Amino acid sequence: MSASIRPPTPRPCDSCPYRRDVPSGIWAVEEYEKLRRYDVPTPEQPAAVFLCHQNDRGSETSRLCSGWLGCHDTHHLLALRIAALDGTLDTTNLEAAVTYETSVPLFATGNEAADHGEAAIAAPGPDAVRFMDKITRVRRDLEDSQPSLASSGGAAPPARAEGAGPR
Repeated sequence: MSASIRPPTPRPCDSCPYRRDVPSGIWAVEEYEKLRRYDVPTPEQPAAVFLCHQNDRGSETSRLCSGWLGCHDTHHLLALRIAALDGTLDTTNLEAAVTYETSVPLFATGNEAADHGEAAIAAPGPDAVRFMDKITRVRRDLEDSQPSLASSGGAAPPARAEGAGPR
């Protein structure tokens, strides 16, 4: 298998669920629950790397989630070990992942990030609604399944964005 996943960005994206400054409630509860799975002991973690939510699923522009790498001790991420063995990540991108650092404030664990993100699922604030609108405009794979909040007219609950998550 040839390497197809790009390295992390220098900063986690503005809607990264690991960022402390991102509004609560912008992602679907299933997306927040994925964050918790990487806090368990290494042998119990998902085998798939966690991808940035800004890219369509299966996109040629898929990249490692910078927040995921910044939050966790990369030496204990099972997914990185498997990606190195199966060729999902080449040597350069693996090195970028293992040595990743950011000055952006992140939650200390996936559980903390998920707790924060799920706190406003039932009633997202105006900032969260703006983020959801932006995400559904950028992600082409969400166009059919996730209507824009602007088109919901406020009559229906906000559509939650689904992330790329583990691959």
